[in-house]
Amino acid sequence: MFLRSTSVIAVIAAAAFAFSSTSPVVAQQKDVTIGLAVANLQADFFNQIKQSVEAEAKAKGVTVITVDAKGDSATQVSQIQDLITRGIKALIYIPAGATAAGVPVKTAKAAGIPVVCVDRTPPDNPGDTFIATDSVSAARTLGEYVGKITDGKGKVGILQGQLGTTPEMDRDKGFSEALAKFPGLQVVAKQPSKAWMQDEGFAIAQDMLQRHPDITVFFGRADALALGAAQAVKVGNLDHKVIVVGFDGDVAGLKAVRDGTLTATMTQQTQGMGRLALQSALDLIAGKKLPADQLQDAVLTTKENVEPFIAKHP
Repeated sequence: MFLRSTSVIAVIAAAAFAFSSTSPVVAQQKDVTIGLAVANLQADFFNQIKQSVEAEAKAKGVTVITVDAKGDSATQVSQIQDLITRGIKALIYIPAGATAAGVPVKTAKAAGIPVVCVDRTPPDNPGDTFIATDSVSAARTLGEYVGKITDGKGKVGILQGQLGTTPEMDRDKGFSEALAKFPGLQVVAKQPSKAWMQDEGFAIAQDMLQRHPDITVFFGRADALALGAAQAVKVGNLDHKVIVVGFDGDVAGLKAVRDGTLTATMTQQTQGMGRLALQSALDLIAGKKLPADQLQDAVLTTKENVEPFIAKHP
């Protein structure tokens, strides 16, 4: 289950193979409407999944109704209830947070509607299949990279995502496992964000630097948080270098890696996950049984291998 980073070419080739296999019978279905409930379209990561789902649906002659919770769980519960009344045949669901995340799944299942969870999954009411990056493995790889380039020494500040969400818990687990191999890398500060956004990252990192001016590494659990931390480092006029790493492989994050603002990120297969989510929804409508988890690899991305991802995101 826990895959290491592979070469860019190998991962893209594997992703292309995995996401190109479709069911001819399902692909020909017409008059099918699928609901896509997105956590927050302000985030590039979720936007890429949305674009991919909608493009794949158009290619297959399927209608997609997209709703944006804008980070609010209560709004999302209401939106999904509305999607169900509009006659969707399947739901692709990216929970807006940990609070009440299981309610939409329970509601959809009560209506006989299959659910594909993407990126996050409610443990109390999981969907019919869960598509996400293997964040434990990916964060472990990133942590081992940080240990290597720092010679296993330094003070670490961690900008967390929303507490209780699947990505935050998994990235915490993987990164902590990696740092356990480097006792000289000490985590001196951890603080959660509410929406994984850049302005939050800036404020959190500034606060951390005021309390711990000797921080030498920032890990933003998302690229947006990492970019905020990098901005705080830039205006902080520190007397030492600070390594900043992120997670996601967002467009802005990839360009920041290319330009040296971020040292590294983990590039997720967002376009591929969107295509897989749409196909999984169609397969579930057709009565197919899918794996409970469909975890994808991510690629450790540095200045040396970032350009192909900027040219075409996997």
